[in-house]
Amino acid sequence: MGLFDKIKKSLFGEDENTDKETKKDEKTEEENGEKAADVEEAEQDESIEEAETAEENLEDDSSNQSNDVEEEQSEQDKENTAQEDIDSDATDNEEENQTSSEEQQSESQTELYEKGLEKTNQGFVARLNRFFAQFRTVDEDFFDDLEELLIESDVGYETAEQLTDDLRDEAKLQKAKSRDDLKKVIVEKMVELYDQNGDSENEKLSHHDDGKTNIYLFVGVNGAGKTTTIGKLAKRLKDEGKSVLLAAADTFRAGAVEQLVEWGKRVDVPVVTSKEQADPASVVYDATKRAIDEQVDYLLVDTAGRLQNKKNLMNELEKIERTIKKLAPDEPTETLLVLDGSTGQNALLQAKDFDKTTKLTGLVLTKLDGSSKGGVVLAIRNEMKLPVKLVGLGEKASDLADFDAADYAVGLFHDLV
Repeated sequence: MGLFDKIKKSLFGEDENTDKETKKDEKTEEENGEKAADVEEAEQDESIEEAETAEENLEDDSSNQSNDVEEEQSEQDKENTAQEDIDSDATDNEEENQTSSEEQQSESQTELYEKGLEKTNQGFVARLNRFFAQFRTVDEDFFDDLEELLIESDVGYETAEQLTDDLRDEAKLQKAKSRDDLKKVIVEKMVELYDQNGDSENEKLSHHDDGKTNIYLFVGVNGAGKTTTIGKLAKRLKDEGKSVLLAAADTFRAGAVEQLVEWGKRVDVPVVTSKEQADPASVVYDATKRAIDEQVDYLLVDTAGRLQNKKNLMNELEKIERTIKKLAPDEPTETLLVLDGSTGQNALLQAKDFDKTTKLTGLVLTKLDGSSKGGVVLAIRNEMKLPVKLVGLGEKASDLADFDAADYAVGLFHDLV
């Protein structure tokens, strides 16, 4: 099932009545089947009872004693059956409670996305709604104006061009002419474009199941939110019962080490530090060795976002990776680029620059709650095929959420249709 199929009920309310009717019919069929089975069973029991009565009339007193034993066994079977029913009901109740808890958690995350993407939704959807209110005919001018609007909405030039071409073909294929039809086609093609460029499983943070230390390397320009993201993730992992260690390798930015140390105190997680202007790779070496020796579950490494020039920064990141591999050849588990979601297309350019030097495994998009440029997620996924793994949807630690494409799409488009 495609991503669009998973979210279209939330966006369009489609198939809801159909599903209810289907479930109702299935329930009715099940009840009728149960009734038929009960009638058949009753008839069989009646036939058996008649046969047993005939046999009892032919048997002597010894057979009556045998029947008494059988009746006692039957009573025991009934008691066992009743106990099994009680156990089954208890199991069903546990499963229902678990399902209810999962549904509440899902609803809570959906609400978090809708709130966190409110500004993006209002900006993007408002522009689209104004656009549709003004158009009269679906012609080439319509698609040219739509492409321009998509570019302004930070979905990127290449992505906007591809989307417009797909929409032009799909609108003809579906004979979409009304505003609602065209809105639905636009949302569908956007979601499909995202879905076809990645695997939802890759959007989850990778981790080892063999007891080895997971090393997460965080890279990105200053001000993107690396240190804050590390602090929030450390709290989440600690709350899950994991052991965590932080490495303050951003030794060149004034106050960077102190900021991470403060987060360490706040979430009760140790931090490996060194003096200012120290070699970042040496800090990472000490932290990696300590994490391995102490069998720490997660080591989160904060890196510099700016040195004298871009080349020096990239060289430093390469050196840090080589240092990690000396002690742990298969690490880092994740190399995450932290991007400020409010920078729009600049975030896409940063991702391309960092990916040339440091092989990225995923992205963290921060500050989406204060931005109207959340559409950049689509551009990054389409042009770089990189998964977004975490998103910052608020200031609280709990507002650092695992990226969920369905919740993102609902949060982005829910007022459009």
